Amino acid sequence: MQKNVLMRNSDESVLKYRKSKIKRFLFGSYENSGFLVKLALYFVLIVISYIYLFPLITMLVTSFMSVDDLVNDSVHWIPTKLVLDNFKQAFEVMDFGNTISDTLQLSVLPSLCQVVICCFTGYAFSRYRFKGKAICWGLLILTFVLPSQATMIPTYLIFNEMDIIGTVWAFVLPAVLGQGFKSTIITLVFYLFFSQISTSQIEAASLDGCGHFKVFFYIALPCVGAAFIIGFLFSLVWYWNETYLTNMYISNSNIGHDHSMTTLLVKLTQFEAAYKLLNEGEGDNTLNEAIRMAGTVICITPLLTVYFILQKYFVQSVDMVGLKD
Repeated sequence: MQKNVLMRNSDESVLKYRKSKIKRFLFGSYENSGFLVKLALYFVLIVISYIYLFPLITMLVTSFMSVDDLVNDSVHWIPTKLVLDNFKQAFEVMDFGNTISDTLQLSVLPSLCQVVICCFTGYAFSRYRFKGKAICWGLLILTFVLPSQATMIPTYLIFNEMDIIGTVWAFVLPAVLGQGFKSTIITLVFYLFFSQISTSQIEAASLDGCGHFKVFFYIALPCVGAAFIIGFLFSLVWYWNETYLTNMYISNSNIGHDHSMTTLLVKLTQFEAAYKLLNEGEGDNTLNEAIRMAGTVICITPLLTVYFILQKYFVQSVDMVGLKD
């Protein structure tokens, strides 16, 4: 009798153990996620990836298609032949050599200036106490909240009086003065990074005879390398994608000149008109979707290349400050 009870208890224990093991496998435990949780997570990630990657894949595939493939309903993902002439025509229409040079000037130079100035500003806000600090923070936030469209007419008039309309200075000068595109966000990034530096390090350096500039350059600055990557990438993307202010301050002001500064994105918005003008007088000057997609691929390739090179440092940096774009 006692033996049967022990066997029954043993069977129940084994059954409970197996149930708990299955439960941990499916739903997880405090330390590990279960199979169902991981399955749901991967499903959500695959769906999100598909939403983002589907337009890119469609654009890339279409850019290599011939006219026959475009009108053939049976051709969807794999072109019957790769047509590189689409990219050749897109390069010619966009005047790629001159345009990429202008784009780099109008995006990289302001981005570098903006990152440097925001670095100084973020350090000042994180390490110094001064009268009117709260007011300065409020004004800084106000410049971010206030849309650029509300100030573009006065800004245009000021730039016109300074005779910098149509030049790269229309973007560089505001960046140097801390009023570039969304400078507040980059200043906040540096503020968060500088705030993570131990106060004891700075105090120890000050006791050793380091002045404000030595503390900044030898103690604080080496600790915020990741912030420079975040700030530069964000700023580069914002300047690269800006078309409205570029048209207003740069491109439209030089109409009639031999060469008007412009960017790849501005050229893309004028792609159809430029294509027809370039092929005027030829038998068929109709712009097809493959050439338009080739132009789009050309526009986004430089940014994707920069991101793939710096993505490791970018992701690590975002995790450190908890910043999301």
